[in-house]
Amino acid sequence: MSEQLYLTFFIIFILSGFVKGVTGMGLPTVAMGLLGLLMSPPAAAALLVIPSFVTNVLQLFTGPSALPIIRRLWLMMLLSLTGTIAASSLLVSVDPIWSACGLGGMLIIYALFALASPAFAVSLTTEKWLSPIIGGITGVITGATGVFVMPAVPFLQSLHFSKDELIQALGLSFTVSTIGLSAGLYLHNSFTTEQLSLSLTSVLPALAGMWLGQQLRMHISARLFRRCFLLLLMVLGAELISRSLV
Repeated sequence: MSEQLYLTFFIIFILSGFVKGVTGMGLPTVAMGLLGLLMSPPAAAALLVIPSFVTNVLQLFTGPSALPIIRRLWLMMLLSLTGTIAASSLLVSVDPIWSACGLGGMLIIYALFALASPAFAVSLTTEKWLSPIIGGITGVITGATGVFVMPAVPFLQSLHFSKDELIQALGLSFTVSTIGLSAGLYLHNSFTTEQLSLSLTSVLPALAGMWLGQQLRMHISARLFRRCFLLLLMVLGAELISRSLV
């Protein structure tokens, strides 16, 4: 590839890591949206596997609550993993035009939902039966689009976690989704050696961006940054859909 394309990838993963450092999430979402402007969704998903896995594992284990959260959410995570692997065939087999359209639509849906910020809480009784359903649905959407956030993120936000526990729970969910997506891509021969090399190379800029975002998080309005981040997702989604329909 050209040096210009390498530089573009470098900037995309710095930006994606930066968003994750500020908000605790967003690396795969931003990376998929930006990379989707340059390549097909399966190729974009393959490139984000390793940086997404590394940053989310770090997020999961940065805190004392990792094991209790894993014990609480293990069934949801199992269904998410299974659903992602099963639905990954859609990501690699559907016409790239429709894949890009689906990716753009999911970015817009999530951004609109998050901007509306509906307040709801799930009781422990409801959580027991709803958790695996949410996991399965999240897995199918992840496998089909490469986007990890819906409906797992709003569901986790409704479970009365503390701020730090929620960050770790999101890290767990995104880690499991990354593992499922990489397994699905591998099973469908959509994870090449070149993509693996590029994905590995992207770890350092992603970590650098994440560190910068964590430093900035202490000095800016997280609410304003989150709103700008969601508006960016809407613009990316609209751009992907418009390109697909032209």
